[in-house]
Parts: sequence; C-alpha cells; structure tokens
Amino acid sequence: MSDPTVVSLLPSATEILYALGCEPAAVSHECDYPPEAETKPAANRVLIDPDASSDDINAQLEDADGVYEIRRDVLDAVDPDIVVTQGVCDVCAVDEVLVEDAVADLGLDCEILTTDPHHLEDVFSDIERIGAAVGRGERARAVVTDLRERLDDVKERVPDGERPRTLVCDWMSPPMVAGHWVPELVELAGGEYGLTDPGAYSVPEDWADLAAFDPEVFVAAPCGFGMTQILDNLDELREREGWTDLSAVEAGRVFAVDGHHYVNRPGPRLVDTLELLAWCLHPDAFEEPDAADARRLPSALAR
Repeated sequence: MSDPTVVSLLPSATEILYALGCEPAAVSHECDYPPEAETKPAANRVLIDPDASSDDINAQLEDADGVYEIRRDVLDAVDPDIVVTQGVCDVCAVDEVLVEDAVADLGLDCEILTTDPHHLEDVFSDIERIGAAVGRGERARAVVTDLRERLDDVKERVPDGERPRTLVCDWMSPPMVAGHWVPELVELAGGEYGLTDPGAYSVPEDWADLAAFDPEVFVAAPCGFGMTQILDNLDELREREGWTDLSAVEAGRVFAVDGHHYVNRPGPRLVDTLELLAWCLHPDAFEEPDAADARRLPSALAR
C-alpha cells in the first residue's frame, strides 16, 4: 500500500510526521523543523507580521480579519488524503474551521485530522493517532516509548529538595502564564508552578498577581518568538513596576527559552523543552544548552 498524501498545517504535526518517516507533501508557512520541511510548498499564508513586538502583534490582531488563509491552489494541486490541523488556538496555527471550508469548497475527498492537545499525554496520543492514520502505528509507538524514557531520565536526574517557584511567560504584553502542558513540564523538571493548572488555557494575567507570586525562576518563552525576537522585546517585561524586585531578577535566575521551536510546539520536541526547563531550574544537574535554544540572561539584560 502506498503512503497517503498528507498536508500538515502546523509545525508540531510536521515534526511528528517526519519522526514517523512520513514526509508531508505540503506544510504551513512556519514549518521549519526538520530543515527539509522548509522546502515543501506552504498551504497557507499569514495575514499579520509575526516578527513584530507583542504590542504590535496585538494591534494587528485587533484590526485583522483573521490571522491565516488557506492557499487553495496549493491544497488543490496536492489533492491530499489527510490534512492535519489543530483546534487549540486560532492564533497559533490554522484553525480546523478554515480547513473544513477550503476542503468543502474544493470538493476534496480527504480526512481532516484535528489535534487538540492540552497535556503531555495528549501529545503522545496525537503521535500514535497520526501514526495510525498514516500507516506508521508501530513506528509511532516506538517514538513514544523513546520519549517516555527520556522523560523518566530527566525525572531521575532532578535533585531532591529545592523546587523553585517558576513562572513561564508565553506572552509578554499583556503578560500570560503558559498553560496547557507547561505546568506539567515544570513540575517534572523540579519546579513549583502555582499560577495555573495543568491543561488550562494560557490567558492574560494581571501583572500584580504575577509579582505577588514572586517567581524564583522566570522563563520568557513567548509563543512564536525565537531567541532574537525575545531579546529584542525584553523591555515589555523590564519596564513593569516591581520587575527588579522579583526574586528571580535579584538572584539572576531569569531565562529566555525559544518559544517558537520548543515551549509552544506540542510535538516530539516537548521532551527537549523539558530538558531545557530542567537546566533553567537546576543548572548544576543538567548540561547547558545551546544559547540559541535557552540562555540565562545576564544581569544587565535582565534588569
């Protein structure tokens, strides 16, 4: 039996497909891992400038008539058997409703496979579900087994004792506490995540509440922001009242983690994210990562 023709409209699904040995025929505009994904035609386009500051992106979202549109010429030319999309957030990636409308209008005979992960286990389930859909069930189970083994290795290496109060910020203006799978990752990495529950949506928070929590470790990982974009926009945090009084700032435990590739991408590399967070929380127990992925901010930058 030949492999199905698959279109992936979100980066996490593209990473899952490549991990399963199933190469998509088309991807989304931001699918950039593994590198060969960037050679595939983009089946959508973004209608705002994603490289702007948080405030500028917020303003664009208020004025925009949607964030994405389907490139129907690409979708029609590929004629997929399966389109993978998502239902978690209509800002982060193409929403399933847009896909359903395009498929109906084009008269395509294909399955729309929607992911909606909020917990780490949901991500593992998505890997197996996508694996079954593309005829790679055994490979999917092997991938999940390997990820679980790496997860267990991190848990075993986390030192007993200190569990620093940790805040992972997945948007800087307005500030948002990262939800979904992030509370679980922080707990597994040996931190205390007391501002939201596992599986909860990321929503804007009052800065006063975040300051009252007084994180001992502060991780800036805005959704869609790579390292350069995070560093360019740190003033959105540093100019807030009471920022320099936070325990994390006073102790020099402010970190930037690539939110685009890791924290906010629910695919196989969430275990990489766990390893990055474990280093942020317990740097003596874990190897320092590449500075493009995660870095401790020098006092001059953090303040």
